[in-house]
Amino acid sequence: MCGIIGYIGEKQACPILIEGLKRLEYRGYDSAGIALITKKGLSLARKEGKIKDLEQAIQGLNLAGKIGVGHTRWATHGRPSERNAHPHHSGKVAAVHNGIIENYLELKRSLEEQGRKFSSDTDSEVIAQLLDQELSRGHSPEKAIQAAMTRMRGSFAVVFLIEDQPDWLFAFKRSSPLIIGLGDGENLVASDIPALLSHTRRMMPLEDEEYALIRKGSLAIREATGKKVSREPMEVSWSLAMAEKAGFKHFMLKEIFEQPRVLTETLTGRINPEQGLVNFDELSPEWVKFLSRINKIQLSACGTAYHAALVAKYWIEKLARIPCSTEIASEFRYRDPLVDENTLSVFISQSGETADTLAALQEAKKLGSRTMAVCNALGSTLSRKADSVIYTRAGPEIGVASTKAFITQLAVLYLLSIFLAQTRNTLKKNERVKMLSDLVRLPALVGECLEYDPVIEEIARKYYQSRIFFYIARGINSPIALEGALKLKEISYIHAEGYPAGELKHGPIALIDKNATIVGLIPSNRLFEKTFSNLEEVSAREGKVIAIGNKDQEQTLRKKAQEIILTPKVAEDLEPFVLTPALQLLAYHIAVFNGTDVDQPRNLAKSVTVE
Repeated sequence: MCGIIGYIGEKQACPILIEGLKRLEYRGYDSAGIALITKKGLSLARKEGKIKDLEQAIQGLNLAGKIGVGHTRWATHGRPSERNAHPHHSGKVAAVHNGIIENYLELKRSLEEQGRKFSSDTDSEVIAQLLDQELSRGHSPEKAIQAAMTRMRGSFAVVFLIEDQPDWLFAFKRSSPLIIGLGDGENLVASDIPALLSHTRRMMPLEDEEYALIRKGSLAIREATGKKVSREPMEVSWSLAMAEKAGFKHFMLKEIFEQPRVLTETLTGRINPEQGLVNFDELSPEWVKFLSRINKIQLSACGTAYHAALVAKYWIEKLARIPCSTEIASEFRYRDPLVDENTLSVFISQSGETADTLAALQEAKKLGSRTMAVCNALGSTLSRKADSVIYTRAGPEIGVASTKAFITQLAVLYLLSIFLAQTRNTLKKNERVKMLSDLVRLPALVGECLEYDPVIEEIARKYYQSRIFFYIARGINSPIALEGALKLKEISYIHAEGYPAGELKHGPIALIDKNATIVGLIPSNRLFEKTFSNLEEVSAREGKVIAIGNKDQEQTLRKKAQEIILTPKVAEDLEPFVLTPALQLLAYHIAVFNGTDVDQPRNLAKSVTVE
């Protein structure tokens, strides 16, 4: 949510800030702004709407300066408007902020009682006011930061400028991501890696309760107490080209078609099909020993990642024979969960910055559980806070609606399930050999699914005006029905619901008539007949059926389905991988026909860094 970019160096800051903001557009926003220190002092430009609107607003303005900050805002406190856009300005200070200041009303009242005037409805403005108040009392920037961090409750990533300190850029954080990019004669700071990639691959994540004093040729990091921090930068392997559209109309479509490649990346070096072995270099021998004696697994995540957790529950219990619970992270932290030192708590997140998932991890740690992150973002907060981490290797995902991140999460969780079975001797070697041999073929089979894109586009053309969709499936594919419905909701704004097919007659069937479209996930597995009987019920009520199944049952499906999408036949445990791309493409094309903003759907953000 929101995007931050800051720059200090020898180049003109304005175009670098605008470029950085564009690379952060996928995070979701409703206004944008920049602030620079120019020869005339602090210069600000803010605009409601898209970055292109900001670019038009600054045309003709003399914004020459070699230090600046930029921001894209996703509204929390105060409606989307120019007055609520960042940066916020108070006296000598211009500040940008991601997160939520929970005690802002208390702070605002105190500041107003001392004569301070506010010009916005946001919680973020209190940060600029607090910092400027401390500076006006003669305190140093460091003391001002320390005082602000002490007084503020909530989550924040803050970058700010001081008008009479043109050689310094300042940053501090708690529970919201900030990454410093170390360049040659220049340094940058941003809320996510893509904003930095065109300048450097040397990155330094800022940890919670730390602040940074940034100059064009140096960097100093301090704990909130002022204690010096020594940390080596990390080298990010992502290239700038990985974050570009590469000729596709939308990032989402590009990322759907990248799935065969990223699946290969996820599997590489982790499987030995001939020996039936899974290997995670990330896990130490001590960790493997711990996994051999756990008595429960707790999976927690949000949104799409939670659907991956639901699939993983099937695999873990079937293959490793370990009791497994799944819970939405925002619910896990607010009850009294039964986890202890013999529980493995797994937290799944593409960005590794999801606030609810981080809070759930903290709760699990407090209860004594060992924690594992399944994450895509190298150096993210989740990957640093968890006791261990397995990276999905999906590369940068720019589209807000998760696609390739989801399928690589599935791949890692499937490997983890086999690894647990291998460690605990619940699968024979020949069984593991067969499973891993099938897995090797999976990237090519996903590629076959994508070849069906023209057919799916034509189906979408017929049904894009339908206003109610039901996605149904049974067994391991039930979570994929939930994911398909979520994708459609996210990017087309059409009401869609996912259900286990057997639940259709327990309420939802009352909504089915000639205006309803039912997407039935019905591969040729042991539950085919059961699911087909549910399509019979839909057909009897004149619902329109889009069936996703296998060629060997095509003639049977045509008896009840108006449209059919064929996928390769695979082992039942692998069906989620081949069903998923069809649902992603169906949602994508329906959204395009409806004219929505596929990559930046309304009200959504790529990384939800606030509660």
